[in-house]
Amino acid sequence: MVPPTFTPSLDSQQIQQFLSSVLSQRGPSSLPYTEDSKWLIRQHLLSLTSRYPSLQPKTATFTHNDGRSVNLLQADGTIPMPYQGVTYNIPIIIWLIESYPRYPPVVYVNPTRDMIIKRPHPHVSPSGLVSIPYLQNWIYPSSNLVDLVVNLGSAFSHDPPLYSQRRSNPSPNPPNYGQQQQPPPPRLAAAGYPPSPYGRAQPSQTEDAAEVYRRNAVNKLVEMVHGDIVKMRKEREAEMEGLFSAQGVLRKREEEVNKGLKEMQDEKEALEQQLQVVLMSTDVLAGWVRENEEKIKNLGNNNDNVDVDEVFHCADVLSKQMLDCTAADLAIEDVVYSLDKALQEGAVPFDQYLRNVRLLSREQFFHKATAAKVRAAQMQAQVASMAARAPHSHYAP
Repeated sequence: MVPPTFTPSLDSQQIQQFLSSVLSQRGPSSLPYTEDSKWLIRQHLLSLTSRYPSLQPKTATFTHNDGRSVNLLQADGTIPMPYQGVTYNIPIIIWLIESYPRYPPVVYVNPTRDMIIKRPHPHVSPSGLVSIPYLQNWIYPSSNLVDLVVNLGSAFSHDPPLYSQRRSNPSPNPPNYGQQQQPPPPRLAAAGYPPSPYGRAQPSQTEDAAEVYRRNAVNKLVEMVHGDIVKMRKEREAEMEGLFSAQGVLRKREEEVNKGLKEMQDEKEALEQQLQVVLMSTDVLAGWVRENEEKIKNLGNNNDNVDVDEVFHCADVLSKQMLDCTAADLAIEDVVYSLDKALQEGAVPFDQYLRNVRLLSREQFFHKATAAKVRAAQMQAQVASMAARAPHSHYAP
């Protein structure tokens, strides 16, 4: 592990500038945190250093168990630990791993040369790795570094993880095991840390049984309340997760309902347009029937002298042109069909068949194009006629 790249004595403004600088770096030298978590990491460290100025942010190389080395942020310093009415400072290092804050940080006790890790310890391994319930029950995004330090101090206050080393000078006289030995005076830990509670010689005294019972009862009650609060917090968070999931489902269904409603409205508008076209066509046919009732009666009286060409009369020039184009189109279709049959029977040479079909197709194309233009003109004329008669028609909306 390389030495940290940041000095611990910094004020609030310098800490903000340092965090902004290291978290905004890009390229190979950038820290391996995701972009969406860098802001939260910065806020966690600023809150931590504001609450506990003895912890300072730094960058250093962290080596994983698989041998990988990566440059990470750490909070290095001491945390307060109350023990038997005296507050001690426990040196620790809090490593913010790559997956922080979604996963808990890695915490190590960092003893000085004059300190030794207590063995065994319920929360600290011989290597100094710390494991407390708060780290094991880390919940993103509510868990944070300030609450972590509070829980570390509370856990260490029940069973301090460090004690001072004792170095006694050799004496020519062997100790008398039959007598009580006077403990040496307490030693101060290096680097300005107060002595470990294990380094102080406590005078033997008889405590009041009622006081001991009261203290144990209070501690037990605090642990029970803490457990109930943690359990209640987990239940509420699980309930909130369920509500968030239900909210997401409801929003999705709302989008589907809105989409279906819009489709139904579009379909309604299309049906209304089709209804208008049908009503217009009905008016046209009704008018045509009224105008041609007398002609039908006359044809019924003169069945013997009916001329097929005189049965239908075009009402206007556009209708006459449409009839001619349609008749010519169908006639050319029949001619092409006959040419196909003649070619299959060998009655027409192939080159003559191709030449005739090409000429007929060209002529048929022009007839179809003319019919399309005439149909568009007729539709415009019908719309104009219906608009002119709309105030007098019972179909008008």
